Amino acid sequence: MCAGMFLVLLDVTVVNVAVPSITRGLGTTTAGVQWVVDGYTVALASLLPAGGALGDRVGHRRVVAAGLVIFGAASVGCALAPTAGALVVARAAQGAGAAMVLPGSIAAITDAYPRRAAQARALGIWAGVSSLALPAGPLLGGVLVSTAGWRGVFWVNAPVTALCLVGVLVGVRASVERPRRRLDLGGLVAASVGLAAVVYAVIAAGTNAGAAAAAGAVGVLALVALVVVERRVAEPLLPPSLFRRPAFAAANGSAFVMNLTSNGLLFGLTRYLQSVLGHSALQAGFMLLPLFVPLAALSPPAGKLMARHGPRVVLLAGAVLAAAGQLSLLLVTPAGSYLRLAPALLGVGLGVGLFTAPVVATAMRAVPADRSGLASGITNTARQAGTALGVAVYGAVAGSPAHAAHFVGALRGLGVAAAVLWIATALLTATRT
Repeated sequence: MCAGMFLVLLDVTVVNVAVPSITRGLGTTTAGVQWVVDGYTVALASLLPAGGALGDRVGHRRVVAAGLVIFGAASVGCALAPTAGALVVARAAQGAGAAMVLPGSIAAITDAYPRRAAQARALGIWAGVSSLALPAGPLLGGVLVSTAGWRGVFWVNAPVTALCLVGVLVGVRASVERPRRRLDLGGLVAASVGLAAVVYAVIAAGTNAGAAAAAGAVGVLALVALVVVERRVAEPLLPPSLFRRPAFAAANGSAFVMNLTSNGLLFGLTRYLQSVLGHSALQAGFMLLPLFVPLAALSPPAGKLMARHGPRVVLLAGAVLAAAGQLSLLLVTPAGSYLRLAPALLGVGLGVGLFTAPVVATAMRAVPADRSGLASGITNTARQAGTALGVAVYGAVAGSPAHAAHFVGALRGLGVAAAVLWIATALLTATRT
């Protein structure tokens, strides 16, 4: 399960490092390259609840195995893509496969470790191992882009997926028996259309105001329809009753903020390091290590601290550190040294490293055991929706790195806004979890 999650996260950070090369290789624009990232995350975010609910219905082992097959085939499609449009479609298919893998990985672990203390430690290990994809992504991406070109970033998935599939079939036991529930197709369609339309509206805002307004209207209508549908169906995709639980709602809101600010920042910084400061993809990968290494290193200790002291203290510490890191972006300049960026990387990395395991565990603890698959799907939907919107917002606000002064000024402003969101998250954590 850790290996499957590793693969899902790897394709977020690997592609970010390859963004400048993809832009040049396929002759696409800033908006186009945003969709190379967001085609994956939008599909992943909108389909995660369905992946979790499907796992609850037919068994998480089966769904994870099928998701790995889809993910591997779509990765080959990405590697062969002749145009930016074809790459975006293949990336969306990757996201669909990942949406089947991710919630099942958490549900299988919670099944295997039902006791709270053991479960907290297991989720800490899961978060730590899967978070290794974050530092591995920039480094592996930098090596592959520098030696084999950006297509090598996707070719590497094929053998890794095959190994993960064998591991699932051999080493993962069948899920515990759970009541069978119907799949809420109306809710699934409304959620998918709503998220995709809102992301499109943000991306198009700077270049096509009319299209952005139309997409925004579609997104709002779809999200309103989602609320109406979920209140009326017997077995909703996003049960309103779960969101009436303060701890569950707070955990998902916090997870959304975490990914919006951290992955949006990652999208901006890969372009800053390569297109503004002029570093290679491999150099940029090494320079991003202060952001990613703490994510992997702190997740297991965070799980142990949570098991001993509860999640609130660990969540608060993570939120405060992340806010400080985002504010440190005020030190960054268009021609400044890398040392000016290091405090921001380290602060955000330490904060998110502490925050990840307890925010997932808080959400899982807030729901009945027989809804663990659905709950993990919703929590990861919140995270991936944050990623999709973060990439869209950072790309739209910062614009092209060719205009270095504006680009860096926008990164500073976004850092201040992100710090405010993290402070609000700390207050929410203190009162609702």
